[in-house]
This record gives sequence, structure tokens and C-alpha cells, in this order.
Amino acid sequence: MRSKTRSKIGGLIVGVIACMFALPACGQGITPGPLSPPANVRPPGLKNVGIEQHLNEQIPPGLAFRDENGNAVKLGDYFGKRPMILNLVYYQCPMLCGEVLTGLESAMRVLKFDAGKEFDVLTVSFDPKETPEMAAAKKAEYLKRYGRPGAAAGWHFLTGPAASIDALTKAAGFQYQYDPKSGQFAHSTAIMVLTPEGKIAQYYYGVEFAPKDLRLGLIQASQNKIGTVVDQVLLYCYHYDPDTGKYGAIISRVLQLAAGATVLILGTFLIVMFRMSPTTIAERKYPATNDRRRTTND
Repeated sequence: MRSKTRSKIGGLIVGVIACMFALPACGQGITPGPLSPPANVRPPGLKNVGIEQHLNEQIPPGLAFRDENGNAVKLGDYFGKRPMILNLVYYQCPMLCGEVLTGLESAMRVLKFDAGKEFDVLTVSFDPKETPEMAAAKKAEYLKRYGRPGAAAGWHFLTGPAASIDALTKAAGFQYQYDPKSGQFAHSTAIMVLTPEGKIAQYYYGVEFAPKDLRLGLIQASQNKIGTVVDQVLLYCYHYDPDTGKYGAIISRVLQLAAGATVLILGTFLIVMFRMSPTTIAERKYPATNDRRRTTND
């Protein structure tokens, strides 16, 4: 019990220190979020392209897709286990989708969490013409890069009919547009963190994703069922900002924890000092003198 208590106290102190050291970097890193402008001010051809946040929206569990092996699945088959990362791409995309997948895989590789163990990933094509064979090829490519054992059971690549795709993208607020001239899709780039029940918890924009933010997002979406004591302290110190898609420090909470840690350290020191007898203190302060006294007495 004592060792567990000490480890928890140590974790709290480490967490407070992490919060305090992260403050300068956090203040410099926050930038205005890339929320989509209203449709009436978007350039021609991009009026239906953007991200509209639907935080706490339930992803419909009954939507039918096929996995990379061609098996019929429903999104609800992946719910109820772990927090999830949802990313919407199309496998034949010549540029952005590959960048998003590469950025996601790079962030996942930094995390100590493993796909298939602490979280799952749903990569879903929004092109109804794409096939499970295409999904399988893309999955093999990124699993090889990721290189974690057991990831195949946790990173799923899906394809599906237009009706399911439309319902999913609408629920997620993911807006895209097909260009018949180029045969490509115009779309934004983002990933979403889902709760184990399939509700949207957070959005992360761009093609590169900060591993720290992703880790905290997964922990928060899991309701602290994964992570450590240090992570829980960091979540107390940090707040997810939907406008930026990032975590920012809450200064007042950091100061509260710092003050609490200071009191805890001083209190522990005083208790130890009061419990030590004067003889013990003298023995520790003057070990050589006490050794001579023992030799003389002998």
C-alpha cells in the first residue's frame, strides 16, 4: 500500500512539473483554428467543402460497409470496446489523403498506446466506387509502416455504398465535392476522436497531428480508462479547444496544482523530521563521531 501511495504521489508531482514546463510551449503553439468559412464566401468549386464540427454527435452504428477482406460489417461492430480515431479519405487520392494517413501513422508511432489494444482506428473511403481490394492494399502499406504487433486487429479500412457514406459524412460534418473534370474529390483534412460508444469527442485538423494532443484526446474519450496518473493531471491542467483542435493550458489549475504539490512536499518533509529522534539526526549529521563513541564503549 505504501509503495502504491508513493507512486501516486510521485506521479502527481511529475504531472505538475510537466504542466509547468509545458506552459511556454503551449502559449507559443496555439493558432487560430482552421474552421470552415460559411459556404457563401467559399471559392467556386469549394462551396460544399469543409468541416462542420458535430461534437457529441452519435455516429450511426447501423451503417453498412465492407472491411478490407470484403466482409459485410456495420460501424456498430467496432463500438463499445475502446476509443477510436475516425478518418475519412479515398484510397486513390493523389495527394491529401496519403498525407493525412502518413501524418496519422507518424503520430500513432510516437504514442506508447497500441492500435488494437488501447484504441482502434477506422479509416473509411468516401468514394463509393472503391473496393475492398483497394482498402486491403492501403492497409498493408500503413501497417508495414506502423510496425506494431496486433495492429491489424485494431486498424480497419472500410469501403461502402453511397447511402452509408453520405450518412457517415453528414454525421461527422465532413463536407466534400466531386470534380467530374479531374475525376477527383475536393475535401478538407481532419481526423476525429470518438468515444467507445461512437460519439464524436474531438477534431484534429491538417495533415500532421501532435502526439501529445492525440494521446490526451484518446484518454479523455475513454473517460480515463487508459493512461496514467500523470495523464490525469495533465488533463486537469489542459483543456481541449474546439476552435483550434488543440489542448491549451489552464493557468489557474496549473498554479493550484503547483501550490498543492509544494504544500505536500513541505508537509512530507516536516513529518519525516518530526518522527526522527534527536539521536538519529545526530548520527546522520556526525557519523564519524558516533562510530568513535561505539568503538570506545566496546
